Amino acid sequence: MNADTIYIYSDGACKGNPGAGGWGALLVSSGHSKEICGGEANTTNNRMEMTAVIRALESLKRPSTIEVHTDSQYVQKGISEWMTGWKKRNWRTADGKPVKNQDLWLQLDSLSQLHSIKWKWVKGHSGHPENERADALANQGVLQAVQN
Repeated sequence: MNADTIYIYSDGACKGNPGAGGWGALLVSSGHSKEICGGEANTTNNRMEMTAVIRALESLKRPSTIEVHTDSQYVQKGISEWMTGWKKRNWRTADGKPVKNQDLWLQLDSLSQLHSIKWKWVKGHSGHPENERADALANQGVLQAVQN
């Protein structure tokens, strides 16, 4: 681990898709860690995966070097592979349909411009301790959404 890097482990969860959803993120840097989570009553798993990263990036106070670890290929590929084409096609997919979750993609794009970010996909539910913690936080967010 690089002492100057902020490591973000993010996850989203949904009970029903759409349904009650939660997001969670663990931020680790120089021996310090911060946990954040939240939820929404009616959402999708992909929206929660994206919201986890957005909220983590929003919590940073200054431009940083970051490694985002997500078990969502949708988030990882969306930001690092698909977004360039979406922008060229005026937020349309390769087959001409509107890009889903454009509101969140715009937020994520804007926030990611402030930082130097490496996007890393990790296999979900495979014993990766930080990813398991992000998953637990996302499920905590689902409970908050259900209770509110």
